[in-house]
Amino acid sequence: MDANLFTSMLFATVVAGTPLIIVALGLLVSERAGVLNLGAEGMMAMGAVTAFAITHHSGSPWLGVLAGMSAGMAMALLFGVLTLTLMANQVASGLALAIFGVGLAAFVGKPYEAVALQAVPPIRIPFIADIPLIGEALYNQQLLVYFSWALFWGLLWFLYRSRAGLVLRAVGESPASAHAIGYPVIRIRYLAVLFGGAMAGIGGAFLSVFYTPMWAEGMVAGRGWIALALVVFATWRPLRVMIGAYLFGGVMITQLFIQGSGLQIDFPSQFLSSLPYWATIVVLVVISRNVNTIRLNSPLSLGKPYRPDA
Repeated sequence: MDANLFTSMLFATVVAGTPLIIVALGLLVSERAGVLNLGAEGMMAMGAVTAFAITHHSGSPWLGVLAGMSAGMAMALLFGVLTLTLMANQVASGLALAIFGVGLAAFVGKPYEAVALQAVPPIRIPFIADIPLIGEALYNQQLLVYFSWALFWGLLWFLYRSRAGLVLRAVGESPASAHAIGYPVIRIRYLAVLFGGAMAGIGGAFLSVFYTPMWAEGMVAGRGWIALALVVFATWRPLRVMIGAYLFGGVMITQLFIQGSGLQIDFPSQFLSSLPYWATIVVLVVISRNVNTIRLNSPLSLGKPYRPDA
């Protein structure tokens, strides 16, 4: 493989995997607290359109990211009120949130469909970016790419090295026991859900402001569902989330490179475009065959409502 082609594909894979990492890590925190939020697609869509609109009117991409994060948190708060306060079914509420968010984003984004933003220049890290093959691909990236790496390391420390992370995992395993020793289970779950919404909003903002600086209906294109599948694929472990996100990102980019290379392939382009989703299905089927692995790592109270005793 040509060196320039390898660098280009690695660069594109990192970019494509970044929103998946951010969103999946946010969902991982929520699920570690025992809350199953299937509304990632809707939260990402609202984060994307809000970030695009604010960036367009203010001229500041970082104000747009902040607005996208806030939109994701607002959607997550709605989910939290329904499931944590009103005790609604988490699966049904999450699906409703996904449908509502995608539809609302399409409605709100209608005036912006013919608008394009100015591309945000990447941040090049001196000296390190000069490393052959991988330097330009890894260290000449958008700030949110570096943020996804910092998020991974920060979450790894939080979950396995901090007292707060231990409490969060305890709430996900046995909320009754955590409540019995004095921890505010509902408050902790609210914070976890809001964090997941914030990360989904940032992931959506990355798509509309940095990845493709434009807004188009359906631009999230199932990435929220892929992020949900990634958490299961990773068996709720941050390192596996990151590896899985780049694997899925690589599949996305490979099919684009194949279509753009002009190679004569017997498969229709629609089949190549569906490869990331086929990969998601295959991975979930393979993982589901090993029930013990899922049971070993899945939070015991995941998806189960809990109301503390008065």
